[in-house]
Amino acid sequence: MKKLLLTVSAFFLFMIAGTDRAEACTGITLKTVNGGNVMARTIEWGGSNLNSVYVVVPKKYRQKSYAPDGGEGMEFEALYGYVGLSVEKEEFVAEGINQAGLSAGLFYFPNSGGYETFNPELRENTIADLQLVALVLSRCADVEEVKDLLGKVHVVGIDPRASTVHWRFADASGRQVVLEIIDGKVRFYENKLGVLTNSPDFDWQMKNLNNYVNLFAGTSDARDFGGVELSSFGAGSAMLGLPGDVTPPSRFVRAAFFQTTAPVLKTTDESVAQAFQILNNFDIPIGVEFKAGQTPTDIPSATQWTSASLPVEKKIYYRTMYNSTIRCIDLNTIDFGKVKYRAVPLDAERRQPVETITVK
Repeated sequence: MKKLLLTVSAFFLFMIAGTDRAEACTGITLKTVNGGNVMARTIEWGGSNLNSVYVVVPKKYRQKSYAPDGGEGMEFEALYGYVGLSVEKEEFVAEGINQAGLSAGLFYFPNSGGYETFNPELRENTIADLQLVALVLSRCADVEEVKDLLGKVHVVGIDPRASTVHWRFADASGRQVVLEIIDGKVRFYENKLGVLTNSPDFDWQMKNLNNYVNLFAGTSDARDFGGVELSSFGAGSAMLGLPGDVTPPSRFVRAAFFQTTAPVLKTTDESVAQAFQILNNFDIPIGVEFKAGQTPTDIPSATQWTSASLPVEKKIYYRTMYNSTIRCIDLNTIDFGKVKYRAVPLDAERRQPVETITVK
């Protein structure tokens, strides 16, 4: 346990030291033809390789939370089996879905959140922020159960110097909420739009959308301008003013625009592919987040992986910076009463970025 805590502390110290790197997440929600949702998102970290794995967690699997004092927090047993995508530590599930169809994910939330102060006397009901997704997927079947659970546990950061995170949860009914903890107080927001990025808080991001009320799909009509006719140079002029930088507010607006203008496609597979295509617009290349004179990290992209979860179908898809092939894990094919716990690297092998085709 002591060795694990040293590893965790080193990870958080790196997060603190690397706060000028790209730590950006963008989440969207697309409707499917059967009335379900595609919960898609990116995860960025420009400081180093996150060494991500997928975990398969069976029913009755027991876990313990880390605590800020080096001891342990709450212990919990899985009522539901789930599949999650983890970063740095197997326990740190950043995105996942369980056999009840509940989707859960955490998003970076710097300089905005504030957890309650850790109280050692409450450790049996205390969960580390980076383990909250694992707890929720283990214990909850829907959003209402998530809200009930959060009224009974205390969420803390393992290292108070590290950034906070916020979360989104969605169930098979289509309901989706954002959870933020600010000044120690738990706040849930109904997320009817289905978009989430990072700071500032969700309420601010939704208000900021009003600054872009002029945006719409298509091309602006020609118009008279003081006796001079103005017309578009090409398609898409109706979206002039759409922000293109990688800050969280700009990504929120851009994600909302692309999501709300996307048509509902004929099949679920097409909707999944569409979600990945939309999120291509949010890939962050290595280099843009480094100041002049700084050496970029030796990884292909700050966007280390992109995922999509389907609560109704109970499937999770992903692709990585090393392999753009979309891979799927179907929870319906897993017997969570018998399967053994496992943690598997997202990439069994790193593919070469370019494949040469030999023509004979």
